[in-house]
Amino acid sequence: MHNKAKLVLEDGTIFEGFTFGYEKSTSGELVFNTAMTGYPESLTDPSYKGQMLVATYPLIGNYGVPHQSESQQMLEFYESDIIQVSALIISEYSTEYNHWNAEKSLDAWLKQYQIPGIYGVDTRLLTHILREKGSLLGKIIVNDEDVALYDPNTENLVQQVSISEKQVYGDGQYKILLVDCGVKNNIIRHLLTRDTTVIRVPWDYDYSNEDYDGLFISNGPGDPQQCKITISHLAQSMEQDQPIFGICLGHQLLALAQGSQTYKLKYGHRSHNQPVQQVETKRAYITSQNHGYAVDDATLPSDWQPLFINLNDQTNEGLKHISKPFFSTQFHPEASGGPTDTEFLFDDFIDAVKKHKSQN
Repeated sequence: MHNKAKLVLEDGTIFEGFTFGYEKSTSGELVFNTAMTGYPESLTDPSYKGQMLVATYPLIGNYGVPHQSESQQMLEFYESDIIQVSALIISEYSTEYNHWNAEKSLDAWLKQYQIPGIYGVDTRLLTHILREKGSLLGKIIVNDEDVALYDPNTENLVQQVSISEKQVYGDGQYKILLVDCGVKNNIIRHLLTRDTTVIRVPWDYDYSNEDYDGLFISNGPGDPQQCKITISHLAQSMEQDQPIFGICLGHQLLALAQGSQTYKLKYGHRSHNQPVQQVETKRAYITSQNHGYAVDDATLPSDWQPLFINLNDQTNEGLKHISKPFFSTQFHPEASGGPTDTEFLFDDFIDAVKKHKSQN
Protein backbone atom coordinates (compact mmCIF):
# COMPACT_ATOMS: atom_id res chain seq x y z
CA MET A 1 0.00 0.00 0.00
CA HIS A 2 1.47 3.32 -1.08
CA ASN A 3 1.12 6.36 1.16
CA LYS A 4 -0.79 9.47 0.23
CA ALA A 5 1.08 12.53 -1.05
CA LYS A 6 0.28 16.00 -2.31
CA LEU A 7 1.62 17.97 -5.26
CA VAL A 8 1.42 21.70 -4.54
CA LEU A 9 2.00 24.27 -7.30
CA GLU A 10 3.27 27.79 -6.67
CA ASP A 11 -0.10 29.18 -7.77
CA GLY A 12 -1.77 27.27 -4.93
CA THR A 13 -3.21 24.41 -6.98
CA ILE A 14 -3.11 21.09 -5.12
CA PHE A 15 -3.20 17.57 -6.58
CA GLU A 16 -3.54 14.51 -4.39
CA GLY A 17 -1.95 11.16 -5.19
CA PHE A 18 0.12 8.29 -3.88
CA THR A 19 3.84 7.81 -3.41
CA PHE A 20 6.10 5.43 -5.26
CA GLY A 21 9.85 5.36 -5.49
CA TYR A 22 11.66 7.06 -2.61
CA GLU A 23 9.37 8.60 -0.02
CA LYS A 24 10.49 12.13 0.72
CA SER A 25 9.27 15.67 0.15
CA THR A 26 10.98 17.64 -2.60
CA SER A 27 10.55 20.68 -4.83
CA GLY A 28 11.66 22.00 -8.22
CA GLU A 29 10.41 23.31 -11.56
CA LEU A 30 7.55 21.38 -13.15
CA VAL A 31 7.94 20.48 -16.82
CA PHE A 32 6.17 17.91 -18.98
CA ASN A 33 7.16 15.28 -21.53
CA THR A 34 4.75 13.86 -24.12
CA ALA A 35 6.60 10.64 -25.03
CA MET A 36 4.79 7.30 -24.86
CA THR A 37 8.04 5.45 -24.11
CA GLY A 38 11.59 6.35 -23.18
CA TYR A 39 11.26 7.16 -19.49
CA PRO A 40 14.68 5.62 -18.63
CA GLU A 41 16.28 7.96 -21.16
CA SER A 42 14.29 11.00 -20.03
CA LEU A 43 14.93 10.46 -16.33
CA THR A 44 18.69 10.23 -16.93
CA ASP A 45 18.85 13.23 -19.29
CA PRO A 46 21.03 15.89 -17.56
CA SER A 47 18.92 18.61 -19.18
CA TYR A 48 16.20 17.78 -16.62
CA LYS A 49 18.44 18.56 -13.64
CA GLY A 50 16.46 20.26 -10.88
CA GLN A 51 13.13 19.62 -12.57
CA MET A 52 10.07 17.60 -11.61
CA LEU A 53 9.02 15.68 -14.70
CA VAL A 54 5.35 15.25 -15.57
CA ALA A 55 4.79 12.32 -17.95
CA THR A 56 1.70 13.09 -20.01
CA TYR A 57 1.33 9.50 -21.26
CA PRO A 58 -0.98 7.88 -18.70
CA LEU A 59 0.75 4.51 -18.16
CA ILE A 60 4.36 4.54 -16.92
CA GLY A 61 6.51 1.71 -15.58
CA ASN A 62 5.02 -1.13 -17.64
CA TYR A 63 8.36 -2.17 -19.14
CA GLY A 64 10.54 -1.61 -16.07
CA VAL A 65 14.07 -0.31 -16.56
CA PRO A 66 16.90 -1.98 -18.49
CA HIS A 67 20.05 -3.52 -17.08
CA GLN A 68 22.99 -1.21 -16.46
CA SER A 69 25.53 -2.73 -18.83
CA GLU A 70 28.32 -0.60 -20.26
CA SER A 71 29.27 -0.10 -23.89
CA GLN A 72 31.88 2.37 -25.14
CA GLN A 73 32.52 3.52 -21.53
CA MET A 74 28.85 4.52 -21.09
CA LEU A 75 25.70 2.88 -19.75
CA GLU A 76 24.20 1.33 -22.84
CA PHE A 77 20.51 2.16 -22.36
CA TYR A 78 20.68 5.46 -20.46
CA GLU A 79 21.66 9.07 -21.17
CA SER A 80 23.86 9.43 -18.05
CA ASP A 81 24.97 7.38 -15.05
CA ILE A 82 22.26 8.55 -12.63
CA ILE A 83 18.65 9.75 -12.50
CA GLN A 84 18.74 13.53 -13.04
CA VAL A 85 15.14 14.62 -12.39
CA SER A 86 14.07 15.76 -8.91
CA ALA A 87 10.80 13.85 -9.04
CA LEU A 88 8.48 11.95 -11.38
CA ILE A 89 4.76 12.77 -11.61
CA ILE A 90 2.45 10.35 -13.43
CA SER A 91 -1.19 9.36 -13.80
CA GLU A 92 -1.00 5.58 -13.50
CA TYR A 93 1.90 3.50 -12.22
CA SER A 94 2.19 -0.03 -13.53
CA THR A 95 3.14 -2.28 -10.61
CA GLU A 96 3.75 -5.17 -13.02
CA TYR A 97 6.41 -4.83 -15.70
CA ASN A 98 7.48 -7.06 -18.56
CA HIS A 99 10.28 -6.57 -21.08
CA TRP A 100 13.07 -8.80 -22.36
CA ASN A 101 15.65 -6.26 -21.23
CA ALA A 102 14.14 -5.27 -17.87
CA GLU A 103 16.35 -5.60 -14.81
CA LYS A 104 14.14 -4.02 -12.16
CA SER A 105 10.95 -2.02 -11.66
CA LEU A 106 10.73 1.73 -12.07
CA ASP A 107 9.78 1.91 -8.38
CA ALA A 108 12.97 0.07 -7.32
CA TRP A 109 15.10 2.23 -9.62
CA LEU A 110 13.72 5.45 -8.14
CA LYS A 111 14.36 4.11 -4.65
CA GLN A 112 17.96 3.30 -5.63
CA TYR A 113 18.65 6.96 -6.47
CA GLN A 114 16.34 8.38 -3.77
CA ILE A 115 14.00 10.04 -6.26
CA PRO A 116 10.37 10.50 -5.18
CA GLY A 117 7.42 9.78 -7.42
CA ILE A 118 3.72 10.48 -7.18
CA TYR A 119 0.95 8.73 -9.14
CA GLY A 120 -2.80 9.11 -9.27
CA VAL A 121 -2.41 12.69 -10.49
CA ASP A 122 -4.59 14.07 -13.29
CA THR A 123 -1.61 14.75 -15.56
CA ARG A 124 -3.83 16.00 -18.39
CA LEU A 125 -5.18 18.78 -16.18
CA LEU A 126 -1.71 19.43 -14.78
CA THR A 127 -0.23 19.72 -18.28
CA HIS A 128 -3.09 22.04 -19.27
CA ILE A 129 -2.19 24.30 -16.32
CA LEU A 130 1.47 24.30 -17.34
CA ARG A 131 0.50 25.14 -20.93
CA GLU A 132 -1.69 28.03 -19.81
CA LYS A 133 0.46 29.52 -17.06
CA GLY A 134 3.90 28.40 -18.17
CA SER A 135 6.52 26.50 -16.20
CA LEU A 136 5.69 26.57 -12.50
CA LEU A 137 7.57 25.74 -9.35
CA GLY A 138 6.06 23.00 -7.26
CA LYS A 139 6.66 20.59 -4.42
CA ILE A 140 5.68 17.07 -3.46
CA ILE A 141 4.72 16.76 0.21
CA VAL A 142 5.03 13.32 1.80
CA ASN A 143 4.04 12.54 5.42
CA ASP A 144 3.13 16.24 5.94
CA GLU A 145 6.83 17.18 5.70
CA ASP A 146 6.66 20.60 4.06
CA VAL A 147 9.57 21.99 2.03
CA ALA A 148 10.27 25.39 0.49
CA LEU A 149 9.80 26.01 -3.21
CA TYR A 150 13.07 25.70 -5.13
CA ASP A 151 13.87 27.45 -8.41
CA PRO A 152 16.70 25.53 -10.12
CA ASN A 153 17.21 28.26 -12.72
CA THR A 154 18.90 30.47 -10.13
CA GLU A 155 21.80 28.01 -9.93
CA ASN A 156 24.53 26.95 -12.32
CA LEU A 157 23.06 23.55 -13.09
CA VAL A 158 25.62 22.89 -15.81
CA GLN A 159 28.37 22.86 -13.19
CA GLN A 160 26.42 20.18 -11.31
CA VAL A 161 26.05 17.78 -14.26
CA SER A 162 29.33 18.26 -16.14
CA ILE A 163 32.28 15.92 -15.66
CA SER A 164 35.18 17.11 -13.52
CA GLU A 165 38.08 15.64 -15.51
CA LYS A 166 38.85 15.10 -19.18
CA GLN A 167 37.77 11.76 -20.67
CA VAL A 168 38.63 10.24 -24.04
CA TYR A 169 36.39 7.88 -26.05
CA GLY A 170 37.26 5.92 -29.18
CA ASP A 171 40.32 5.94 -31.41
CA GLY A 172 39.10 7.41 -34.66
CA GLN A 173 40.83 9.58 -37.21
CA TYR A 174 39.10 12.86 -36.39
CA LYS A 175 39.51 14.48 -32.98
CA ILE A 176 36.31 16.03 -31.67
CA LEU A 177 36.58 18.18 -28.55
CA LEU A 178 33.26 17.92 -26.72
CA VAL A 179 32.48 20.56 -24.11
CA ASP A 180 30.30 18.73 -21.59
CA CYS A 181 27.49 20.95 -20.33
CA GLY A 182 25.40 17.89 -19.47
CA VAL A 183 25.88 15.81 -22.60
CA LYS A 184 23.55 12.91 -23.40
CA ASN A 185 25.34 9.62 -23.97
CA ASN A 186 23.69 9.13 -27.35
CA ILE A 187 25.44 12.22 -28.71
CA ILE A 188 28.79 10.60 -27.94
CA ARG A 189 27.60 7.36 -29.54
CA HIS A 190 26.65 9.17 -32.75
CA LEU A 191 30.03 10.86 -32.92
CA LEU A 192 31.92 7.60 -32.31
CA THR A 193 30.22 5.89 -35.26
CA ARG A 194 31.85 8.46 -37.55
CA ASP A 195 35.55 7.58 -37.19
CA THR A 196 36.19 10.00 -34.34
CA THR A 197 38.10 10.27 -31.11
CA VAL A 198 35.88 12.18 -28.66
CA ILE A 199 37.74 14.30 -26.10
CA ARG A 200 35.16 15.17 -23.43
CA VAL A 201 36.08 18.11 -21.21
CA PRO A 202 34.34 19.94 -18.32
CA TRP A 203 32.05 22.90 -19.02
CA ASP A 204 34.64 25.45 -17.83
CA TYR A 205 37.70 23.78 -19.37
CA ASP A 206 40.19 26.02 -21.19
CA TYR A 207 40.78 24.11 -24.42
CA SER A 208 42.75 26.84 -26.23
CA ASN A 209 45.87 24.66 -26.18
CA GLU A 210 44.11 21.38 -27.07
CA ASP A 211 44.69 19.67 -30.42
CA TYR A 212 41.33 18.97 -32.09
CA ASP A 213 39.70 18.94 -35.53
CA GLY A 214 36.18 19.97 -34.55
CA LEU A 215 34.44 21.52 -31.54
CA PHE A 216 31.15 20.20 -30.16
CA ILE A 217 29.10 22.07 -27.52
CA SER A 218 26.61 19.80 -25.77
CA ASN A 219 23.12 20.07 -24.39
CA GLY A 220 22.57 20.82 -20.72
CA PRO A 221 20.16 22.22 -18.11
CA GLY A 222 19.16 25.68 -16.97
CA ASP A 223 19.79 29.24 -18.05
CA PRO A 224 22.61 29.54 -20.62
CA GLN A 225 23.54 32.92 -19.13
CA GLN A 226 24.97 31.02 -16.14
CA CYS A 227 27.75 29.61 -18.36
CA LYS A 228 29.80 32.76 -18.83
CA ILE A 229 33.12 30.88 -18.72
CA THR A 230 31.95 28.52 -21.48
CA ILE A 231 30.71 31.45 -23.55
CA SER A 232 34.08 33.21 -23.19
CA HIS A 233 36.04 30.13 -24.30
CA LEU A 234 33.63 29.59 -27.19
CA ALA A 235 33.99 33.20 -28.37
CA GLN A 236 37.77 32.74 -28.50
CA SER A 237 37.48 29.51 -30.47
CA MET A 238 35.19 31.21 -33.00
CA GLU A 239 38.07 33.46 -34.00
CA GLN A 240 39.50 30.34 -35.70
CA ASP A 241 37.96 28.32 -38.52
CA GLN A 242 37.63 24.86 -36.96
CA PRO A 243 34.08 23.50 -37.40
CA ILE A 244 31.69 23.98 -34.47
CA PHE A 245 28.44 22.14 -33.82
CA GLY A 246 26.15 22.94 -30.87
CA ILE A 247 23.01 21.12 -29.71
CA CYS A 248 20.29 22.50 -27.39
CA LEU A 249 22.13 24.47 -24.66
CA GLY A 250 25.17 24.35 -26.95
CA HIS A 251 23.07 26.13 -29.58
CA GLN A 252 22.16 28.85 -27.10
CA LEU A 253 25.79 29.23 -25.96
CA LEU A 254 26.91 29.59 -29.57
CA ALA A 255 24.37 32.39 -30.00
CA LEU A 256 25.51 34.16 -26.84
CA ALA A 257 29.17 33.81 -27.83
CA GLN A 258 28.57 35.68 -31.11
CA GLY A 259 26.58 38.45 -29.42
CA SER A 260 22.96 37.34 -29.73
CA GLN A 261 20.49 37.10 -26.86
CA THR A 262 18.42 34.30 -25.33
CA TYR A 263 15.13 34.42 -23.45
CA LYS A 264 13.06 32.06 -21.29
CA LEU A 265 10.13 30.45 -23.03
CA LYS A 266 6.73 30.34 -21.35
CA TYR A 267 6.78 26.58 -20.89
CA GLY A 268 9.58 25.39 -23.17
CA HIS A 269 9.56 22.67 -25.78
CA ARG A 270 9.64 19.41 -23.89
CA SER A 271 8.12 16.82 -26.14
CA HIS A 272 8.47 14.43 -29.02
CA ASN A 273 7.00 15.09 -32.48
CA GLN A 274 7.95 18.76 -32.57
CA PRO A 275 7.91 19.91 -36.23
CA VAL A 276 10.76 22.10 -37.44
CA GLN A 277 11.50 23.46 -40.89
CA GLN A 278 14.88 23.92 -42.52
CA VAL A 279 14.90 27.54 -43.67
CA GLU A 280 16.74 27.03 -46.99
CA THR A 281 15.07 23.83 -48.23
CA LYS A 282 11.64 24.40 -46.59
CA ARG A 283 11.74 20.72 -45.67
CA ALA A 284 10.04 19.76 -42.38
CA TYR A 285 11.39 17.30 -39.83
CA ILE A 286 9.96 15.61 -36.74
CA THR A 287 12.17 16.23 -33.71
CA SER A 288 12.55 15.55 -30.01
CA GLN A 289 13.13 18.54 -27.75
CA ASN A 290 13.79 19.45 -24.14
CA HIS A 291 14.63 23.06 -23.37
CA GLY A 292 13.27 26.12 -21.60
CA TYR A 293 15.19 28.91 -23.34
CA ALA A 294 15.37 30.11 -26.95
CA VAL A 295 17.54 32.32 -29.15
CA ASP A 296 16.14 35.70 -30.18
CA ASP A 297 16.36 35.88 -34.00
CA ALA A 298 16.10 39.67 -33.91
CA THR A 299 19.50 39.88 -32.21
CA LEU A 300 21.47 37.84 -34.77
CA PRO A 301 24.53 39.58 -36.29
CA SER A 302 24.57 40.05 -40.06
CA ASP A 303 26.93 37.11 -40.61
CA TRP A 304 24.59 34.62 -38.90
CA GLN A 305 21.22 33.31 -40.07
CA PRO A 306 18.51 30.89 -38.87
CA LEU A 307 18.99 27.28 -39.91
CA PHE A 308 15.67 25.86 -38.63
CA ILE A 309 12.44 27.31 -37.24
CA ASN A 310 9.74 25.72 -35.08
CA LEU A 311 6.54 25.29 -37.11
CA ASN A 312 4.34 25.53 -34.01
CA ASP A 313 5.45 28.89 -32.63
CA GLN A 314 8.07 30.15 -35.14
CA THR A 315 10.86 30.21 -32.55
CA ASN A 316 14.44 29.68 -33.61
CA GLU A 317 15.56 26.04 -33.86
CA GLY A 318 19.03 26.42 -35.36
CA LEU A 319 21.76 28.79 -36.50
CA LYS A 320 24.55 28.83 -39.04
CA HIS A 321 27.37 31.19 -39.95
CA ILE A 322 27.22 32.42 -43.54
CA SER A 323 30.89 31.66 -44.28
CA LYS A 324 32.50 29.69 -41.43
CA PRO A 325 31.63 26.04 -40.61
CA PHE A 326 29.69 26.93 -37.45
CA PHE A 327 26.12 25.69 -36.94
CA SER A 328 23.73 24.55 -34.21
CA THR A 329 20.31 23.07 -33.53
CA GLN A 330 17.90 23.65 -30.68
CA PHE A 331 16.40 20.16 -31.06
CA HIS A 332 18.09 16.80 -30.53
CA PRO A 333 19.13 15.07 -33.77
CA GLU A 334 20.49 12.14 -31.74
CA ALA A 335 17.11 11.42 -30.14
CA SER A 336 15.54 9.55 -33.09
CA GLY A 337 12.45 11.73 -33.20
CA GLY A 338 11.68 10.95 -36.83
CA PRO A 339 13.20 8.32 -36.08
CA THR A 340 16.45 9.32 -37.82
CA ASP A 341 15.27 12.35 -39.79
CA THR A 342 17.97 14.76 -38.64
CA GLU A 343 20.88 12.41 -38.01
CA PHE A 344 22.41 13.85 -41.20
CA LEU A 345 23.50 16.85 -39.12
CA PHE A 346 26.21 14.71 -37.54
CA ASP A 347 27.35 13.80 -41.06
CA ASP A 348 27.37 17.49 -42.00
CA PHE A 349 29.56 18.23 -38.99
CA ILE A 350 32.05 15.45 -39.69
CA ASP A 351 32.12 16.38 -43.40
CA ALA A 352 33.05 19.93 -42.38
CA VAL A 353 35.74 18.52 -40.07
CA LYS A 354 37.17 16.38 -42.89
CA LYS A 355 37.18 19.32 -45.30
CA HIS A 356 38.86 21.65 -42.82
CA LYS A 357 41.48 19.08 -41.90
CA SER A 358 42.32 18.36 -45.53
CA GLN A 359 42.91 22.07 -46.18
CA ASN A 360 45.25 22.55 -43.21
